Amino acid sequence: EKAFLKMSLVFLLLVAVASAKVFERCEWARVLKRSGMDGYRGISLADWVCLSQWESHFNTQATNHGNTDGSTDYGIFQINSRYWCDNGTPSSNACNIRCSDLLTDNVATAITCAKRVVRDPNGIRAWVAWQVHCENRDLSSYVAGCGV
Repeated sequence: EKAFLKMSLVFLLLVAVASAKVFERCEWARVLKRSGMDGYRGISLADWVCLSQWESHFNTQATNHGNTDGSTDYGIFQINSRYWCDNGTPSSNACNIRCSDLLTDNVATAITCAKRVVRDPNGIRAWVAWQVHCENRDLSSYVAGCGV
């Protein structure tokens, strides 16, 4: 029985690792382009790629529990639980999703929610990493050689 439990745990860990998706830069740029993100609300594809690089390093399963207000950021865009998704703590849940939905290889939910975030008055400035690393910079290198 002990061996069975150990094997089950190993299997579950392998499944969890297998479901983690870390995009290559150009692969992610192409996904964003196909999803209508290039020019969405005036935001360039390079801005989205830069944002994703600095927020999650293109990792769909990235989480950050270090926010001073106790909220958590989820997924490739590091979408915040206080405002945008439900993780069981008080939230506006403006995207009307579970935060765990932002941690899957299917990035459609994350992209839809990111579009919702930038429709808010803060726009892309909702992401501090974008302000620090991307705003008012030449971002051409983020999409260079990607054919987008």
